[in-house]
Amino acid sequence: MASFSDERFPLAVAFGASGGPERRTEIVRLSSGHEVRNGRHRHSWRRFDAASGVRSLSDLRAVVEFFEARRGRLVAFRFRDPLDWRSSGEGRLATPTDQPIGVGDGARHTFQLAKTYGAGADAYVRPIGKPVPGTVQVAVDGVDLMGSGFAVDARTGVVTLDLAPKAGAAVTAGFEFDVPVRFDTDAIQVSVQAFEAGEIPSIPLVEVRP
Repeated sequence: MASFSDERFPLAVAFGASGGPERRTEIVRLSSGHEVRNGRHRHSWRRFDAASGVRSLSDLRAVVEFFEARRGRLVAFRFRDPLDWRSSGEGRLATPTDQPIGVGDGARHTFQLAKTYGAGADAYVRPIGKPVPGTVQVAVDGVDLMGSGFAVDARTGVVTLDLAPKAGAAVTAGFEFDVPVRFDTDAIQVSVQAFEAGEIPSIPLVEVRP
């Protein structure tokens, strides 16, 4: 069985999920009182609890069915982060100049989709590996390629241009994307009576690097 499924977690439940990015930071306090801080990982990863998105027994059944099809923690899948799922800012549609993904050198054809958070030296560049098929737009030096002249690998987020951009040409992209996650439990405890009384089972999800 494949370790990753391109099927997306039920959208109606995902949009009500809670969670977000997580990092691991080691902190050592010196005898002087100063701290030395070290990030253990280059990239953050995301954790979610989809329980808050379950509004009905129908939602709960859909999640249980999805859980069974993924064999619990065995198979990862696509999940739409309710807060962060496209290249553009809040309330704006994606455009081909949203995010820088590389600079041409006259020979290079491939560029990794990415999203930048912040600006300047402190900016964090997050690789995007699960773009939503059909949503990726690309521009070279600000000129929209209008959906042609490039291909996108929806499994990795790598964009391949038919023609290598000239040296110094900015390559940008706009897109929607999912987060690759898996269930972080091998059991979902369901009680219809408890659910109807307002008790919702925990449905933990954690980002993976497929």
